[in-house]
Amino acid sequence: MKNFPDIGIQIPQVVLPKAGTDLHKWAVVACDQYTSEPSYWADVQQLVGGAPSTLNLIFPEVYLEQPGAPERIAAIGSTMNTYLQADLFEPHEGLVYVERCVEGITRHGIMLCLDLECYDIRAGSSSLIRPTEGTIVDRLPPRIKIREAAALELPHILVLIDDPEHSVIAPLARAKAALDTLYDLELMQGGGHLTGFAVPAAAEGQVVQALRALAQPDTFAAKYGVDQSQPVLLFAMGDGNHSLATAKAIWDKNKPLVGMDHPSRYALVEMENVHDQGLAFEPIHRALFGLKKNLLAEMQCAWGERFTYTEVASAAAMRQRVDGAQGTQQTIGLVGGGRQFGVIEINQPLSNLAVGTLQTFLDQFMKDAGADTIDYLHGADVLERLALQPDNAGFYLAGMPKSDLFKTVILEGALPRKTFSLGQAHEKRFYMEARKIV
Repeated sequence: MKNFPDIGIQIPQVVLPKAGTDLHKWAVVACDQYTSEPSYWADVQQLVGGAPSTLNLIFPEVYLEQPGAPERIAAIGSTMNTYLQADLFEPHEGLVYVERCVEGITRHGIMLCLDLECYDIRAGSSSLIRPTEGTIVDRLPPRIKIREAAALELPHILVLIDDPEHSVIAPLARAKAALDTLYDLELMQGGGHLTGFAVPAAAEGQVVQALRALAQPDTFAAKYGVDQSQPVLLFAMGDGNHSLATAKAIWDKNKPLVGMDHPSRYALVEMENVHDQGLAFEPIHRALFGLKKNLLAEMQCAWGERFTYTEVASAAAMRQRVDGAQGTQQTIGLVGGGRQFGVIEINQPLSNLAVGTLQTFLDQFMKDAGADTIDYLHGADVLERLALQPDNAGFYLAGMPKSDLFKTVILEGALPRKTFSLGQAHEKRFYMEARKIV
């Protein structure tokens, strides 16, 4: 394998389903999507049937709280071995250039491996690869159990680079007519179209050099207005923070036993440019299920005179107020909770972002048994449909400008968890490539 420790990457060897595999049934969406919509995953299961599929190699999180988790985890490891023994895969060594088109909008990425020695999930991290949100350690054990017994990794991890000159990925887009196609398929359930191309060795070298240019301390310092002694941030987490944290936890545990050249030192990811016009930052909304306490009364108690609530006539009016909010107060939409639609305003907030202010309240509200469960949702339509059901409530949040991401992480550290999403649920990464990790 080709390793480039100065920029924390490895050129991967991936495995792809051999010709003749039904790729429409093979590729499924990231396991942490549609967690409050079991009907989505039931439809996926029905579509896949008995065909080879990544559905059989992942643990959809909608099932995490259901009985049979140990059996499901064991079945995942067993199916991986079955697929390998059945000679289902074709290896490919080298970078893979990826295009994903959803509803006429295309985004562009490169599949590569990140060096987990360059990743630190701890608060205040200054590593070359950094989380953009806090890691919830309690969410790691099920993922660790799966990966510990896994012969393969299948990534839904998406990392971002800050490349306003489009020097890293765009040259591959311009040259794609000369690249060999590795896969080309229509994704299930409205996921759009996915195409992968083999990147030749000469182009790999250009990608490496362009990444090295971004990682130069003087370039980094000038871009963000920081001192040259400030550690470089080259890769920021976009999606799959907990999956990469899982890989890191296992690597840190195993490296004394397996040595520094083991495949598990690296994690397969898709790299995208935060300035890609096809990449949208979407807010992640919050939903409460099974309310046990008076939500407005609890908010009034938490925020006191800094809290104001105003009912509005419709969902559209709520979204307009939140999305167009200006001034120093923070504005959040409320759906349900004994009302229809309303707008919350908080003056003199303690967090820089509305999502941080809200999450602090919700953490305490859930600790005090204010509701049965909380979930994090993509899309205002899903939020409204679920939050307007009896005994539920939802919070609508505006998105953050994606151009602010890197500088915010550099200067302030990780954002509040579940601050933003790269697209809505159906736009999330689908599992396609796999990589051997044993």
